[in-house]
Amino acid sequence: MVRRDTRNWYDCMKMIGPLYLVASVLIQHASGQRVKVEPEVLSYPGQTVNLRCAFTDATGIQLTMVTWIYESKDGNRINIAVFHPNFEPNYPESPLKNRVSFAPSRPNLSSPSIQITNVKISDEGKYICEYATYPSGNEQGITYLVMLAKPTNSASITTVQAGTAPVVVARCESANGRPPAQITWVTTANGNATTTSKPGTENTVTVSSEYLMVPTPEDDGKDITCVVAHRTQVKPEIFPLKLAVQYAPQVAISGYDNNWYIGRTNVVLTCQAMGNPSPESVKWKTISGGEIPDTVQIAGNELKVLKVDDAVNITFVCEVSNSIGMSRDQVTTLVRASPLPPKSLPTGAIIGAIIGVILLLAIIGTVIAMYRKHRDKKLREGPPKYKPPPPKKTNSSGGRLDTNHISMDEGRPLQDQYYTTQTAEPVTDLDAWHDDEDGYGEKGTEHYFSADPSGWDDPGDNEVLPSYMHTGTDTQNHQQGPTVNRGDSFVSPAMFV
Repeated sequence: MVRRDTRNWYDCMKMIGPLYLVASVLIQHASGQRVKVEPEVLSYPGQTVNLRCAFTDATGIQLTMVTWIYESKDGNRINIAVFHPNFEPNYPESPLKNRVSFAPSRPNLSSPSIQITNVKISDEGKYICEYATYPSGNEQGITYLVMLAKPTNSASITTVQAGTAPVVVARCESANGRPPAQITWVTTANGNATTTSKPGTENTVTVSSEYLMVPTPEDDGKDITCVVAHRTQVKPEIFPLKLAVQYAPQVAISGYDNNWYIGRTNVVLTCQAMGNPSPESVKWKTISGGEIPDTVQIAGNELKVLKVDDAVNITFVCEVSNSIGMSRDQVTTLVRASPLPPKSLPTGAIIGAIIGVILLLAIIGTVIAMYRKHRDKKLREGPPKYKPPPPKKTNSSGGRLDTNHISMDEGRPLQDQYYTTQTAEPVTDLDAWHDDEDGYGEKGTEHYFSADPSGWDDPGDNEVLPSYMHTGTDTQNHQQGPTVNRGDSFVSPAMFV
Protein backbone atom coordinates (compact mmCIF):
# COMPACT_ATOMS: atom_id res chain seq x y z
CA MET A 1 0.00 0.00 0.00
CA VAL A 2 2.83 2.43 0.89
CA ARG A 3 4.63 1.63 -2.35
CA ARG A 4 1.46 2.37 -4.39
CA ASP A 5 0.96 5.74 -2.67
CA THR A 6 4.58 6.68 -3.32
CA ARG A 7 4.17 5.86 -7.04
CA ASN A 8 1.02 8.00 -7.30
CA TRP A 9 2.80 10.92 -5.65
CA TYR A 10 5.68 10.60 -8.11
CA ASP A 11 3.27 10.64 -11.09
CA CYS A 12 1.59 13.79 -9.77
CA MET A 13 4.93 15.58 -9.44
CA LYS A 14 5.77 14.65 -13.01
CA MET A 15 2.55 16.36 -14.23
CA ILE A 16 3.07 19.52 -12.18
CA GLY A 17 6.23 20.50 -14.11
CA PRO A 18 4.57 20.78 -17.59
CA LEU A 19 1.54 22.48 -16.11
CA TYR A 20 3.73 25.12 -14.48
CA LEU A 21 5.50 25.76 -17.79
CA VAL A 22 2.19 26.19 -19.68
CA ALA A 23 0.91 28.54 -16.98
CA SER A 24 4.00 30.72 -17.17
CA VAL A 25 3.70 30.98 -20.97
CA LEU A 26 0.04 31.98 -20.71
CA ILE A 27 0.88 34.62 -18.11
CA GLN A 28 3.57 36.09 -20.33
CA HIS A 29 1.20 36.07 -23.32
CA ALA A 30 -1.49 37.79 -21.30
CA SER A 31 0.95 40.46 -20.08
CA GLY A 32 2.07 41.06 -23.69
CA GLN A 33 -1.47 42.02 -24.69
CA ARG A 34 -0.95 45.36 -22.93
CA VAL A 35 1.03 46.55 -25.97
CA LYS A 36 -1.69 47.59 -28.39
CA VAL A 37 -0.92 47.53 -32.14
CA GLU A 38 -2.80 46.91 -35.40
CA PRO A 39 -2.49 43.26 -36.43
CA GLU A 40 -2.23 44.10 -40.16
CA VAL A 41 -1.66 47.18 -42.30
CA LEU A 42 -2.17 47.20 -46.09
CA SER A 43 -0.36 49.56 -48.45
CA TYR A 44 0.53 50.07 -52.10
CA PRO A 45 4.02 51.00 -53.31
CA GLY A 46 4.81 54.73 -52.98
CA GLN A 47 2.36 55.39 -50.16
CA THR A 48 2.97 56.46 -46.54
CA VAL A 49 1.91 54.07 -43.80
CA ASN A 50 1.42 54.65 -40.08
CA LEU A 51 2.26 51.89 -37.61
CA ARG A 52 0.61 52.69 -34.29
CA CYS A 53 1.66 51.42 -30.88
CA ALA A 54 0.51 52.15 -27.29
CA PHE A 55 0.86 50.71 -23.79
CA THR A 56 -2.66 50.34 -22.46
CA ASP A 57 -2.11 49.88 -18.72
CA ALA A 58 1.13 50.97 -17.04
CA THR A 59 -0.17 50.71 -13.47
CA GLY A 60 2.66 49.51 -11.23
CA ILE A 61 5.05 49.33 -14.19
CA GLN A 62 7.83 51.70 -15.19
CA LEU A 63 8.24 52.16 -18.95
CA THR A 64 11.89 52.59 -19.82
CA MET A 65 12.36 52.53 -23.60
CA VAL A 66 10.63 51.65 -26.90
CA THR A 67 12.28 49.94 -29.87
CA TRP A 68 10.75 49.26 -33.31
CA ILE A 69 12.16 46.12 -34.93
CA TYR A 70 11.74 45.00 -38.56
CA GLU A 71 11.75 41.23 -39.18
CA SER A 72 12.03 40.13 -42.80
CA LYS A 73 10.66 36.88 -44.24
CA ASP A 74 13.99 35.12 -43.71
CA GLY A 75 13.79 35.83 -39.95
CA ASN A 76 16.47 38.54 -39.67
CA ARG A 77 15.70 41.30 -37.15
CA ILE A 78 16.85 44.91 -37.55
CA ASN A 79 16.24 47.85 -35.20
CA ILE A 80 14.78 50.69 -37.23
CA ALA A 81 13.70 53.23 -34.53
CA VAL A 82 14.58 53.66 -30.80
CA PHE A 83 13.09 56.10 -28.28
CA HIS A 84 14.29 56.85 -24.72
CA PRO A 85 12.70 59.73 -22.83
CA ASN A 86 16.13 61.06 -21.82
CA PHE A 87 17.52 61.08 -25.35
CA GLU A 88 16.56 62.07 -28.87
CA PRO A 89 14.94 59.47 -31.12
CA ASN A 90 17.45 57.30 -32.87
CA TYR A 91 17.19 55.59 -36.28
CA PRO A 92 19.87 52.93 -36.78
CA GLU A 93 21.15 51.91 -40.16
CA SER A 94 18.52 49.85 -41.98
CA PRO A 95 16.81 49.58 -45.39
CA LEU A 96 14.22 52.03 -44.01
CA LYS A 97 16.64 54.73 -42.82
CA ASN A 98 15.55 58.24 -43.84
CA ARG A 99 12.09 56.89 -44.57
CA VAL A 100 11.04 55.92 -41.03
CA SER A 101 10.32 58.36 -38.19
CA PHE A 102 8.31 58.69 -35.00
CA ALA A 103 4.98 60.46 -35.34
CA PRO A 104 4.92 63.04 -33.87
CA SER A 105 8.57 63.89 -34.12
CA ARG A 106 8.80 64.18 -30.31
CA PRO A 107 7.06 61.00 -29.16
CA ASN A 108 6.19 59.80 -25.66
CA LEU A 109 6.38 56.35 -24.14
CA SER A 110 2.63 55.93 -23.97
CA SER A 111 2.19 56.27 -27.77
CA PRO A 112 5.41 55.72 -29.77
CA SER A 113 3.89 55.30 -33.27
CA ILE A 114 6.02 55.47 -36.43
CA GLN A 115 5.42 56.23 -40.11
CA ILE A 116 7.18 54.97 -43.23
CA THR A 117 7.18 57.06 -46.39
CA ASN A 118 7.48 55.90 -49.99
CA VAL A 119 6.97 52.26 -49.01
CA LYS A 120 8.35 49.58 -51.26
CA ILE A 121 7.37 46.02 -51.95
CA SER A 122 10.54 44.97 -50.12
CA ASP A 123 9.27 46.70 -46.96
CA GLU A 124 6.69 43.99 -46.47
CA GLY A 125 7.18 41.97 -43.31
CA LYS A 126 6.75 41.92 -39.55
CA TYR A 127 7.13 45.11 -37.44
CA ILE A 128 7.55 44.69 -33.68
CA CYS A 129 6.90 47.44 -31.12
CA GLU A 130 8.89 46.34 -28.04
CA TYR A 131 8.74 48.03 -24.61
CA ALA A 132 11.50 47.76 -22.01
CA THR A 133 9.68 47.83 -18.64
CA TYR A 134 10.53 47.41 -15.01
CA PRO A 135 10.06 45.04 -13.29
CA SER A 136 8.24 42.78 -15.79
CA GLY A 137 10.85 43.04 -18.54
CA ASN A 138 10.23 43.40 -22.28
CA GLU A 139 6.69 43.33 -23.74
CA GLN A 140 5.85 43.62 -27.41
CA GLY A 141 3.15 43.81 -30.08
CA ILE A 142 3.44 42.70 -33.73
CA THR A 143 2.07 44.38 -36.86
CA TYR A 144 2.22 42.75 -40.31
CA LEU A 145 2.78 45.16 -43.18
CA VAL A 146 1.28 43.69 -46.35
CA MET A 147 2.30 45.33 -49.60
CA LEU A 148 -0.28 45.15 -52.36
CA ALA A 149 0.15 45.45 -56.10
CA LYS A 150 -2.86 45.22 -58.36
CA PRO A 151 -2.13 42.75 -61.16
CA THR A 152 -2.87 43.01 -64.85
CA ASN A 153 -5.16 40.14 -65.85
CA SER A 154 -5.74 38.67 -69.30
CA ALA A 155 -7.06 35.51 -70.98
CA SER A 156 -6.94 34.07 -74.48
CA ILE A 157 -7.99 31.08 -76.58
CA THR A 158 -5.61 28.90 -78.54
CA THR A 159 -6.97 27.52 -81.80
CA VAL A 160 -6.21 23.81 -82.05
CA GLN A 161 -7.05 20.89 -84.31
CA ALA A 162 -9.03 17.90 -83.18
CA GLY A 163 -6.72 15.06 -82.23
CA THR A 164 -5.87 12.38 -79.70
CA ALA A 165 -3.22 14.10 -77.53
CA PRO A 166 -3.75 16.77 -74.81
CA VAL A 167 -2.95 20.32 -75.96
CA VAL A 168 -3.30 23.80 -74.46
CA VAL A 169 -6.64 25.24 -75.55
CA ALA A 170 -6.77 28.37 -73.32
CA ARG A 171 -4.42 30.58 -71.28
CA CYS A 172 -5.01 32.99 -68.41
CA GLU A 173 -2.47 35.29 -66.72
CA SER A 174 -2.34 37.64 -63.74
CA ALA A 175 0.87 39.66 -64.06
CA ASN A 176 2.79 41.74 -61.48
CA GLY A 177 0.47 41.26 -58.55
CA ARG A 178 1.11 41.08 -54.84
CA PRO A 179 0.13 38.85 -53.18
CA PRO A 180 -0.13 36.23 -55.94
CA ALA A 181 -3.53 35.97 -57.65
CA GLN A 182 -5.70 32.85 -57.72
CA ILE A 183 -6.85 31.54 -61.12
CA THR A 184 -9.66 29.04 -61.66
CA TRP A 185 -11.44 27.66 -64.75
CA VAL A 186 -15.13 27.01 -65.34
CA THR A 187 -16.13 24.84 -68.31
CA THR A 188 -18.02 21.72 -69.34
CA ALA A 189 -15.10 20.53 -71.44
CA ASN A 190 -13.14 17.56 -70.15
CA GLY A 191 -9.66 18.80 -69.31
CA ASN A 192 -7.22 19.95 -66.60
CA ALA A 193 -5.48 23.19 -65.65
CA THR A 194 -1.85 23.76 -64.74
CA THR A 195 -0.81 26.91 -62.84
CA THR A 196 2.68 28.36 -62.44
CA SER A 197 4.11 31.45 -60.70
CA LYS A 198 7.20 33.51 -61.46
CA PRO A 199 8.70 36.76 -60.11
CA GLY A 200 7.37 39.95 -61.63
CA THR A 201 8.62 43.50 -61.56
CA GLU A 202 9.57 45.08 -58.18
CA ASN A 203 9.08 41.93 -56.13
CA THR A 204 5.65 41.19 -57.56
CA VAL A 205 4.39 37.81 -58.74
CA THR A 206 3.03 36.77 -62.13
CA VAL A 207 0.65 33.81 -62.13
CA SER A 208 -0.08 31.89 -65.36
CA SER A 209 -2.59 29.11 -65.92
CA GLU A 210 -3.13 26.86 -68.96
CA TYR A 211 -6.07 24.60 -69.71
CA LEU A 212 -5.18 21.32 -71.43
CA MET A 213 -7.49 18.76 -73.03
CA VAL A 214 -7.86 16.31 -75.90
CA PRO A 215 -9.85 18.39 -78.40
CA THR A 216 -12.74 16.83 -80.34
CA PRO A 217 -15.12 18.31 -82.92
CA GLU A 218 -17.86 18.32 -80.27
CA ASP A 219 -15.77 20.68 -78.09
CA ASP A 220 -15.71 23.41 -80.72
CA GLY A 221 -17.62 26.45 -79.48
CA LYS A 222 -18.00 25.25 -75.89
CA ASP A 223 -17.85 27.89 -73.16
CA ILE A 224 -14.76 28.17 -71.00
CA THR A 225 -14.27 30.94 -68.41
CA CYS A 226 -11.15 32.13 -66.61
CA VAL A 227 -11.76 33.59 -63.11
CA VAL A 228 -9.01 35.71 -61.48
CA ALA A 229 -9.33 36.54 -57.77
CA HIS A 230 -6.98 39.00 -56.06
CA ARG A 231 -6.93 40.85 -52.78
CA THR A 232 -6.88 44.23 -54.48
CA GLN A 233 -10.10 43.47 -56.42
CA VAL A 234 -13.56 44.03 -55.03
CA LYS A 235 -14.77 40.94 -56.90
CA PRO A 236 -13.11 38.34 -59.14
CA GLU A 237 -12.44 39.32 -62.73
CA ILE A 238 -14.16 37.02 -65.23
CA PHE A 239 -13.05 36.26 -68.80
CA PRO A 240 -15.68 34.31 -70.81
CA LEU A 241 -14.23 32.49 -73.82
CA LYS A 242 -15.22 29.86 -76.38
CA LEU A 243 -13.09 26.92 -77.43
CA ALA A 244 -11.83 26.91 -81.01
CA VAL A 245 -11.28 23.37 -82.32
CA GLN A 246 -10.69 22.91 -86.02
CA TYR A 247 -11.77 19.69 -87.72
CA ALA A 248 -12.50 18.28 -91.16
CA PRO A 249 -16.12 18.47 -92.39
CA GLN A 250 -18.67 16.05 -91.00
CA VAL A 251 -20.99 15.04 -93.89
CA ALA A 252 -24.45 13.43 -93.97
CA ILE A 253 -26.91 13.02 -96.89
CA SER A 254 -30.62 13.41 -96.11
CA GLY A 255 -33.82 13.22 -98.21
CA TYR A 256 -33.93 9.58 -99.32
CA ASP A 257 -37.09 7.88 -98.01
CA ASN A 258 -36.66 4.44 -99.67
CA ASN A 259 -39.76 5.07 -101.77
CA TRP A 260 -38.42 6.21 -105.11
CA TYR A 261 -40.71 4.69 -107.75
CA ILE A 262 -40.96 5.03 -111.51
CA GLY A 263 -42.60 8.32 -112.42
CA ARG A 264 -42.11 10.06 -109.09
CA THR A 265 -41.06 13.67 -109.57
CA ASN A 266 -39.00 16.31 -107.78
CA VAL A 267 -37.21 14.25 -105.14
CA VAL A 268 -34.25 15.96 -103.46
CA LEU A 269 -31.09 14.80 -101.70
CA THR A 270 -29.36 17.32 -99.39
CA CYS A 271 -25.68 17.14 -98.43
CA GLN A 272 -25.37 18.51 -94.90
CA ALA A 273 -21.86 19.34 -93.67
CA MET A 274 -20.31 20.99 -90.60
CA GLY A 275 -16.66 21.89 -90.13
CA ASN A 276 -14.22 24.40 -88.68
CA PRO A 277 -13.30 26.27 -90.75
CA SER A 278 -16.52 26.26 -92.75
CA PRO A 279 -16.63 23.87 -95.72
CA GLU A 280 -15.28 25.43 -98.88
CA SER A 281 -16.72 23.17 -101.59
CA VAL A 282 -19.40 20.51 -102.14
CA LYS A 283 -19.09 17.98 -104.94
CA TRP A 284 -21.68 15.41 -106.10
CA LYS A 285 -20.73 12.31 -108.11
CA THR A 286 -21.62 8.65 -108.56
CA ILE A 287 -19.70 5.92 -106.84
CA SER A 288 -18.88 4.35 -110.21
CA GLY A 289 -17.44 7.61 -111.47
CA GLY A 290 -19.91 7.77 -114.32
CA GLU A 291 -21.88 10.74 -115.53
CA ILE A 292 -24.73 12.20 -113.57
CA PRO A 293 -28.08 11.24 -115.24
CA ASP A 294 -29.79 13.88 -117.36
CA THR A 295 -32.86 13.93 -115.10
CA VAL A 296 -30.71 15.12 -112.20
CA GLN A 297 -30.04 18.79 -111.37
CA ILE A 298 -27.30 19.88 -108.93
CA ALA A 299 -27.40 23.22 -107.09
CA GLY A 300 -24.80 23.57 -104.33
CA ASN A 301 -25.46 20.99 -101.67
CA GLU A 302 -28.76 19.83 -103.26
CA LEU A 303 -29.25 17.07 -105.83
CA LYS A 304 -32.74 17.15 -107.41
CA VAL A 305 -34.23 14.34 -109.50
CA LEU A 306 -36.86 15.78 -111.82
CA LYS A 307 -38.40 12.39 -112.65
CA VAL A 308 -37.41 9.03 -111.21
CA ASP A 309 -36.45 6.33 -113.71
CA ASP A 310 -34.01 3.45 -113.90
CA ALA A 311 -31.14 5.85 -114.58
CA VAL A 312 -31.10 7.05 -110.96
CA ASN A 313 -30.93 3.51 -109.56
CA ILE A 314 -27.32 4.19 -108.50
CA THR A 315 -25.21 5.32 -105.53
CA PHE A 316 -24.72 9.09 -105.12
CA VAL A 317 -21.65 10.43 -103.30
CA CYS A 318 -21.22 13.89 -101.68
CA GLU A 319 -17.68 15.13 -100.98
CA VAL A 320 -17.03 18.22 -98.80
CA SER A 321 -13.64 19.75 -98.03
CA ASN A 322 -12.08 22.59 -96.02
CA SER A 323 -8.52 23.59 -95.09
CA ILE A 324 -8.28 20.72 -92.59
CA GLY A 325 -9.37 17.91 -94.88
CA MET A 326 -12.10 16.25 -96.95
CA SER A 327 -15.03 14.04 -95.90
CA ARG A 328 -17.75 12.21 -97.83
CA ASP A 329 -21.05 10.42 -97.48
CA GLN A 330 -23.04 8.26 -99.89
CA VAL A 331 -26.55 6.92 -100.38
CA THR A 332 -27.81 4.15 -102.69
CA THR A 333 -31.20 4.89 -104.23
CA LEU A 334 -33.45 1.92 -105.04
CA VAL A 335 -35.96 2.58 -107.84
CA ARG A 336 -39.23 0.67 -107.42
CA ALA A 337 -41.87 -0.19 -109.99
CA SER A 338 -44.68 1.11 -107.79
CA PRO A 339 -44.89 3.08 -104.57
CA LEU A 340 -44.89 1.38 -101.22
CA PRO A 341 -48.29 1.01 -99.50
CA PRO A 342 -48.95 3.61 -96.86
CA LYS A 343 -47.83 2.61 -93.43
CA SER A 344 -50.51 1.93 -90.87
CA LEU A 345 -50.32 3.53 -87.54
CA PRO A 346 -48.19 1.58 -85.09
CA THR A 347 -49.94 -0.29 -82.33
CA GLY A 348 -48.32 1.91 -79.73
CA ALA A 349 -49.74 5.05 -81.30
CA ILE A 350 -53.24 3.55 -81.44
CA ILE A 351 -53.11 2.49 -77.79
CA GLY A 352 -51.83 5.92 -76.84
CA ALA A 353 -54.68 7.60 -78.73
CA ILE A 354 -57.27 5.39 -77.01
CA ILE A 355 -55.82 6.14 -73.59
CA GLY A 356 -55.83 9.83 -74.42
CA VAL A 357 -59.51 9.75 -75.42
CA ILE A 358 -60.41 7.86 -72.23
CA LEU A 359 -58.58 10.38 -70.10
CA LEU A 360 -60.28 13.24 -71.93
CA LEU A 361 -63.73 11.74 -71.39
CA ALA A 362 -62.93 11.16 -67.72
CA ILE A 363 -61.93 14.77 -67.31
CA ILE A 364 -65.08 16.01 -69.06
CA GLY A 365 -67.26 13.73 -66.91
CA THR A 366 -65.59 14.97 -63.74
CA VAL A 367 -66.13 18.58 -64.74
CA ILE A 368 -69.82 17.96 -65.51
CA ALA A 369 -70.36 16.13 -62.21
CA MET A 370 -68.70 18.92 -60.27
CA TYR A 371 -70.80 21.50 -62.11
CA ARG A 372 -74.04 19.67 -61.33
CA LYS A 373 -73.06 19.22 -57.73
CA HIS A 374 -72.30 22.91 -57.44
CA ARG A 375 -75.59 23.82 -59.14
CA ASP A 376 -77.64 21.52 -56.87
CA LYS A 377 -75.93 22.98 -53.85
CA LYS A 378 -76.84 26.49 -54.92
CA LEU A 379 -80.44 25.43 -55.55
CA ARG A 380 -80.67 23.88 -52.08
CA GLU A 381 -79.24 26.99 -50.50
CA GLY A 382 -81.53 29.39 -52.49
CA PRO A 383 -85.04 30.69 -51.59
CA PRO A 384 -87.97 28.17 -51.42
CA LYS A 385 -89.66 27.43 -54.72
CA TYR A 386 -93.21 26.91 -53.28
CA LYS A 387 -95.60 29.72 -52.39
CA PRO A 388 -96.70 29.86 -48.75
CA PRO A 389 -100.46 29.38 -48.13
CA PRO A 390 -102.58 32.51 -47.72
CA PRO A 391 -103.29 33.59 -44.18
CA LYS A 392 -106.43 32.10 -42.65
CA LYS A 393 -109.43 34.39 -42.30
CA THR A 394 -110.52 34.96 -38.76
CA ASN A 395 -114.08 35.87 -37.82
CA SER A 396 -115.08 37.98 -34.94
CA SER A 397 -117.91 37.08 -32.61
CA GLY A 398 -121.22 36.45 -34.32
CA GLY A 399 -119.50 34.98 -37.43
CA ARG A 400 -118.70 38.44 -38.80
CA LEU A 401 -115.65 39.05 -41.05
CA ASP A 402 -112.61 40.67 -39.46
CA THR A 403 -112.53 44.10 -41.01
CA ASN A 404 -108.99 44.69 -39.79
CA HIS A 405 -107.70 42.44 -42.57
CA ILE A 406 -110.24 42.88 -45.35
CA SER A 407 -111.77 46.22 -46.28
CA MET A 408 -115.18 46.24 -47.93
CA ASP A 409 -116.57 48.70 -50.37
CA GLU A 410 -119.79 49.69 -48.72
CA GLY A 411 -121.21 50.92 -52.01
CA ARG A 412 -120.95 47.50 -53.67
CA PRO A 413 -122.72 44.16 -53.04
CA LEU A 414 -120.63 41.57 -51.24
CA GLN A 415 -120.77 39.15 -54.16
CA ASP A 416 -119.08 41.73 -56.38
CA GLN A 417 -116.04 41.87 -54.16
CA TYR A 418 -113.35 39.19 -54.63
CA TYR A 419 -109.89 39.10 -53.05
CA THR A 420 -106.73 37.20 -53.71
CA THR A 421 -103.44 36.85 -51.89
CA GLN A 422 -101.49 36.70 -55.12
CA THR A 423 -102.16 40.12 -56.62
CA ALA A 424 -102.99 43.51 -55.28
CA GLU A 425 -106.05 43.96 -57.52
CA PRO A 426 -109.52 42.43 -56.98
CA VAL A 427 -110.81 39.88 -59.45
CA THR A 428 -114.48 39.63 -60.42
CA ASP A 429 -115.68 36.36 -61.88
CA LEU A 430 -119.21 36.74 -63.19
CA ASP A 431 -119.40 33.02 -64.03
CA ALA A 432 -118.68 31.93 -60.49
CA TRP A 433 -122.42 31.17 -60.04
CA HIS A 434 -124.76 29.31 -62.34
CA ASP A 435 -127.77 27.04 -62.38
CA ASP A 436 -127.60 23.34 -62.86
CA GLU A 437 -129.30 21.79 -65.83
CA ASP A 438 -132.75 22.71 -64.50
CA GLY A 439 -131.56 25.89 -62.95
CA TYR A 440 -131.89 24.38 -59.47
CA GLY A 441 -130.36 21.69 -57.36
CA GLU A 442 -131.90 18.72 -55.70
CA LYS A 443 -133.82 20.92 -53.25
CA GLY A 444 -134.91 23.32 -55.92
CA THR A 445 -132.51 26.06 -54.84
CA GLU A 446 -129.96 27.89 -56.85
CA HIS A 447 -126.26 26.98 -56.54
CA TYR A 448 -123.66 29.69 -56.45
CA PHE A 449 -120.13 28.52 -57.15
CA SER A 450 -118.30 31.59 -55.94
CA ALA A 451 -115.49 32.22 -53.56
CA ASP A 452 -117.86 33.65 -50.93
CA PRO A 453 -117.48 32.29 -47.43
CA SER A 454 -120.21 30.03 -45.99
CA GLY A 455 -123.31 31.88 -44.89
CA TRP A 456 -123.15 34.29 -47.81
CA ASP A 457 -125.11 32.13 -50.33
CA ASP A 458 -128.54 32.46 -48.71
CA PRO A 459 -129.42 36.04 -48.09
CA GLY A 460 -131.54 36.81 -45.09
CA ASP A 461 -134.98 38.32 -45.06
CA ASN A 462 -133.67 41.78 -44.68
CA GLU A 463 -130.72 41.42 -46.98
CA VAL A 464 -130.90 43.03 -50.41
CA LEU A 465 -129.75 40.96 -53.32
CA PRO A 466 -127.34 42.43 -55.80
CA SER A 467 -128.92 44.05 -58.78
CA TYR A 468 -127.70 41.39 -61.18
CA MET A 469 -129.54 38.72 -59.15
CA HIS A 470 -132.97 40.26 -59.48
CA THR A 471 -135.51 38.49 -61.63
CA GLY A 472 -137.62 40.23 -64.15
CA THR A 473 -140.78 40.07 -61.96
CA ASP A 474 -139.09 41.13 -58.74
CA THR A 475 -140.20 44.75 -58.64
CA GLN A 476 -142.36 44.93 -55.59
CA ASN A 477 -140.02 44.84 -52.63
CA HIS A 478 -136.75 45.81 -54.31
CA GLN A 479 -135.59 48.51 -56.58
CA GLN A 480 -135.69 47.61 -60.21
CA GLY A 481 -132.20 46.64 -61.47
CA PRO A 482 -130.80 45.50 -64.73
CA THR A 483 -131.56 42.05 -65.95
CA VAL A 484 -128.39 40.12 -66.84
CA ASN A 485 -128.50 36.84 -68.66
CA ARG A 486 -125.85 34.18 -68.43
CA GLY A 487 -123.07 34.95 -70.82
CA ASP A 488 -123.85 38.68 -70.96
CA SER A 489 -121.54 41.21 -69.47
CA PHE A 490 -122.43 44.17 -67.42
CA VAL A 491 -120.71 46.90 -65.53
CA SER A 492 -121.65 47.54 -61.98
CA PRO A 493 -121.61 51.04 -60.55
CA ALA A 494 -118.55 50.17 -58.53
CA MET A 495 -116.60 49.39 -61.70
CA PHE A 496 -116.71 52.94 -62.96
CA VAL A 497 -113.83 55.12 -61.97
